[in-house]
Amino acid sequence: MFGVAIVVLVFVALMIPIVAILVDSPLGRSIARRLEGGGGGAGAGGGAELQTLNRKVELLEGEVEELHRSLTGMKDELQFLQRLLEKPKSPGTSGR
Repeated sequence: MFGVAIVVLVFVALMIPIVAILVDSPLGRSIARRLEGGGGGAGAGGGAELQTLNRKVELLEGEVEELHRSLTGMKDELQFLQRLLEKPKSPGTSGR
C-alpha cells in the first residue's frame, strides 16, 4: 500500500511540468479559447470571418507577387547600370 502511494506521488510530481507545458502551448491556448467561447468556433460568424481572412490573404499574396516582380526588375536595372559604370572607356572614344 505504501509503495502504491509513492508511485502515485511520483507520477503526479512528474505530470505537473508536463501539464504546465501543454497548457502554455498553442494547443492549450486553442483549447482554452474554445472553452471560453462555448465550443462554437465553427459557427456562422466564424465562417464569414474565415472568408474575409481568406480574401485578405489572397490580396496580400497578390501584392507580394507584384512587389517581387518589381524588385526583380529593379535588380536587373541596377546590374545593368553597374555594368555601364564599371565599363572602361576605350582609348578611341572622347568624353563628348
